[in-house]
Amino acid sequence: MKILVCVTSVPDTITKITLTDNNTKLNKAGVQFITGPYDDYALSRAVELKEQLGGSVTVLNVGESDADPVIRKCLAIGADDAIRVNAEPTDAYFVAEQIAAIAKESSYDLILMGRESIDYNGGQVHGIVGEMLGLPSISPVMKLAIEGSTAKITREIEGGHEELEAGLPLVLGCQEPIAEWKIPNMRGIMSARTKPLKVVEPTGKETLTHIANYELPPARGACKMIPASEAETLIKLLRTEAKVI
Repeated sequence: MKILVCVTSVPDTITKITLTDNNTKLNKAGVQFITGPYDDYALSRAVELKEQLGGSVTVLNVGESDADPVIRKCLAIGADDAIRVNAEPTDAYFVAEQIAAIAKESSYDLILMGRESIDYNGGQVHGIVGEMLGLPSISPVMKLAIEGSTAKITREIEGGHEELEAGLPLVLGCQEPIAEWKIPNMRGIMSARTKPLKVVEPTGKETLTHIANYELPPARGACKMIPASEAETLIKLLRTEAKVI
């Protein structure tokens, strides 16, 4: 089985974000980047499937050279090789176009990625990739088992879960608890240094959307402590100041 896992390189959730270029770009100086957490789930399940069924796992990232450490970590976790499309991941359509172009070059049985990245949280890429390749696209996937050429899937829906079966190949957006995150061991870290990481140039159209500007959330205000005996005061403040009721 050939599995393609698409991963994002995103700022760590504890990183302090600042902006540059008149609030149109993230200031990457001093930012710690990590693999997107949902992508980590997809990669972990891919490695498990490879161990169960045999085959290979290829990691794909659309990003610039600063994403290489994140890609190497994916290789250390158990991916066999990696491809990086040398371009800034500017919008969902552009990223999906790059993924689809790579996928068309090889016959992948399964294309996995996170349900969304944690920087833009768009949740669009898996659906666009599926459309471009003419393949089913399902998200968010919580459980995945492969039996022959059939994928047995549990996905989250509003108010419950849905059990599905779909024929391979297909595109899946993953989330917990599809697998447990894997931590690379020393052997994996050493072997990742020699695993192939192929860098290719982007293809297709230019970005279809452009950022006008970003805005940081307002600073956290002072906390008012209201005694439990003064419920009426609390309700009044929630109505007049917080305006949440």
